[in-house]
Amino acid sequence: MNLYGDVIGEDAAVAALRTAAARPVHAYLLVGPPGTGKRAAARSFAASLLCPNGGDGTCETCRRVLAGIHPDVTVVEREGPFINIEAARAITRAAARSPVEGDRKVLILLDFHLVREAGPALLKTIEEPPASTVFVILADYVPPELLTIASRCVRIDFAPLPEAVIAEALSREGVDSQLAREAATAADGRLDRARLLAADPEFATRRQTWQEIPARLDGLGVTAVAIAGELVELLEHSVTPLRLRHEEEMADLEERNARMNEVNGRTTGGSRVSKAGFRDLEERQRREVRRQRTDELKAGLAALAGVYRDRLVAGGPGTADALAAVELVQQLYTNLAYNPNELLQLQALLVRLGRLPAGSGPTG
Repeated sequence: MNLYGDVIGEDAAVAALRTAAARPVHAYLLVGPPGTGKRAAARSFAASLLCPNGGDGTCETCRRVLAGIHPDVTVVEREGPFINIEAARAITRAAARSPVEGDRKVLILLDFHLVREAGPALLKTIEEPPASTVFVILADYVPPELLTIASRCVRIDFAPLPEAVIAEALSREGVDSQLAREAATAADGRLDRARLLAADPEFATRRQTWQEIPARLDGLGVTAVAIAGELVELLEHSVTPLRLRHEEEMADLEERNARMNEVNGRTTGGSRVSKAGFRDLEERQRREVRRQRTDELKAGLAALAGVYRDRLVAGGPGTADALAAVELVQQLYTNLAYNPNELLQLQALLVRLGRLPAGSGPTG
């Protein structure tokens, strides 16, 4: 496999990483929305840093790095909602260890936009790591808590993918062209989410349900509450394709663990490493489920706002109310990170929309 072959539409970022691999420094910060290929790019970058052939992507070292089994590449994921002090200490300890095989090791740190109070504890380590350590830090954005660490890193930006790029990638993978365009439109610049939507037979139905909300609102709270309940149920349905993929991942890990036990002469139990692998996979899958629900909610809100924006474009006496509706939807979209209670937020939003003339019935 060629390095960066699975990073789509991020030519500038890939070019910067290829250049950086020739003369690496101590820390790099990859910044951009989820689903834009940062993690895949970090893997390829790590392979190029360890490759004895200059990063050709074909040697045994590159293959192991890309497969996630090289001992000198460590991927650090948070265990809770934020990166805490204990995680910072673990990163510091990992940075101090000597490489296992060569003269360099790579620490890939995920979700560093959630560093919060652990940032100061990591600053010294990231600013002056051992000569053998290279940090590759991934963040969706740079919050105030990350600014000081960011100033010590080479920053490489990843941009949301254009809809045309996503649709073309899906079409190359065998997705029907019409479905590819619809999934690309709803994916918010994320190829991973577009792939998930394209594999979801209920995607079009959910999108239509969100778009029909303004016509269903009648100003009554009981109606708003009922619709909100339907939407939360749809959020749970949207996770089904992801759970199926998770089952396949777990089965694959169990198969690899069984082969490892066979090679090592074990018939029961398993090594501490393999058990940790199961825990890590389960934790990552839980995070992906939470993120999928949030992504689906954001996509639904975008579809709902689109209906009101169409009314703004059409003009007429309801323009002011349509604008107010768009602002209410956008407010909830922005507040999702601070209030995770989906049902209560949706109920409050729909009650408010139902009170607006633009939120009831067809355009008039």
